Amino acid sequence: MLPTGQDAAEAFNRIIDAAYERRSIAVTSNIHPSGFDSIMPKTLATATVDRLLHHAHLVTTKGDSHRLAEALAGKGVIPLN
Repeated sequence: MLPTGQDAAEAFNRIIDAAYERRSIAVTSNIHPSGFDSIMPKTLATATVDRLLHHAHLVTTKGDSHRLAEALAGKGVIPLN
């Protein structure tokens, strides 16, 4: 069973905390780090983002979604036969 809500936020924080200054970690999100408090409690979001951004290299992308463009062009998911 997958955690939801508060449990998921705490699990994500534990993963980030365990890796902090010990391992590299890559996180992708469509939410800017300043918006993490919209998906988790503010104090937990602050601690998580603090650890994520310390020593971080941020890569941002711009432009349209490649998956959306392919789906709109009829090149989306092909059913398995």
